[in-house]
Amino acid sequence: MGNSNWKMRTKLVHEGARRSQYGEVSEALFLTQGFVYDSAEAAEQRFIELGSDEFIYARYGNPTTRMFEDRMASILGYEDAFACASGMAAVNGALMSLLKAGDHVVSSRALFGSCLYILEDILVRFGVELTLVDGTDLDAWKTAIRDDTALVFLESISNPTLEVIDLKQVCDIAHAKGAIVVADDAMATPIFSYAQRCGADLTVVSTTKHVDGQGRVLGGIIAGSKEVIRGQVEAYMKHTGGAMSPFHAWVQLKSLETLDLRVRQQSSTALAIAEALNGHAKLNAVRFPTHEAHPQYELAKSQCESAGTVLAIDVKGGKDACFKFLNALDIFTISNNFADAKSIATHPATTTHARLPQEQKDVLGITEGLVRISAGLEDPSDLIADLKAALEQA
Repeated sequence: MGNSNWKMRTKLVHEGARRSQYGEVSEALFLTQGFVYDSAEAAEQRFIELGSDEFIYARYGNPTTRMFEDRMASILGYEDAFACASGMAAVNGALMSLLKAGDHVVSSRALFGSCLYILEDILVRFGVELTLVDGTDLDAWKTAIRDDTALVFLESISNPTLEVIDLKQVCDIAHAKGAIVVADDAMATPIFSYAQRCGADLTVVSTTKHVDGQGRVLGGIIAGSKEVIRGQVEAYMKHTGGAMSPFHAWVQLKSLETLDLRVRQQSSTALAIAEALNGHAKLNAVRFPTHEAHPQYELAKSQCESAGTVLAIDVKGGKDACFKFLNALDIFTISNNFADAKSIATHPATTTHARLPQEQKDVLGITEGLVRISAGLEDPSDLIADLKAALEQA
């Protein structure tokens, strides 16, 4: 079930729906690992050529999971998608399925800590050559991307420093050299995603964030052309076991029905917090890409309607002052997740990016005072009051 002319909210409720013989209203949850064949000949045929609505094993595909994949592909603007066990399974699957020993990868250096681990520790260990660049510097991309570069990787909006990359320009530079572009689009949110529109060949998203958005289950998605998704990506994921469970797919299918409403409210709250805290005496900086104080505001506004649900602040006084601020928060929870219905505060230097050497943190702008603020669904005025009161303790 689907219609390319449907608007976003309609797709989020109906795209890819499959009904069993019972005609259920809510999407069915098929909790099964395997599937039964009418005959030995039918089993043989299914392994030779899999039909569009046929399944073999849950690691390869499942009716519930397939509904989720179809819906996510549609809202992200791609032909197809593969659902993964987590956001990092999606990043790992996209990169590992497309790369081999001897390939050259160019990546922005401002990345989530686990993404850096896959690039610097895993891929390099298996013979992939890596070049890291300042993602905001187009000349650096032009210099680094070579005729033999196989793949370009980046976060459209970096986590946690919220740098914005000129995605269309980077895609043009990469494609001119024949390189594939893989964009991690978690911070932009599926609602405000612009990766496909700017030319990214594959988009990976942690559906733990925003899609579930309620602190319950993990998930990830790799979206791209049908040829790549049902070719290299599916082959790698089904044989290495990184597929999403049917239960997690069902939970997130139901979450998609309210995704647009939730994300728009949370992004509005994030902007309101940025406006309220900008210029605060206890802060060195407030960063939210679609707020005028952000150094890349014009670029951000040219690419997306909103920069999402997350902002960053830099508390004066370093780690001690920052910890006093965090411990004084009442509504905000201290956690390392983001994009949840509950507002969250994270200290990246000691949690998500703790493994990075200090010199690398310095280059990335991950200071001892940096706090990632994830706006939830609480009343914005309560959240602003909570932040201001806690800053008085910094």
